Amino acid sequence: MSLRDLVILLVVILGIVLFLYGSNAYDAVFGWAGVFMVVGGVIAYAALEVYGALRKRRKLETVES
Repeated sequence: MSLRDLVILLVVILGIVLFLYGSNAYDAVFGWAGVFMVVGGVIAYAALEVYGALRKRRKLETVES
């Protein structure tokens, strides 16, 4: 597991904890911050995976040419 994946995983876990804390303490700020951190972590992971796949594909096309 790379450092990038570990950081994204920790952001998602922190988001879940913040969401649960916010929902338990009836504090909307913490709850919404947690939701946005979870969604942001998932989107960041997906975007970086797509970027990596496209970069590999471009390298292969350059080498084959």
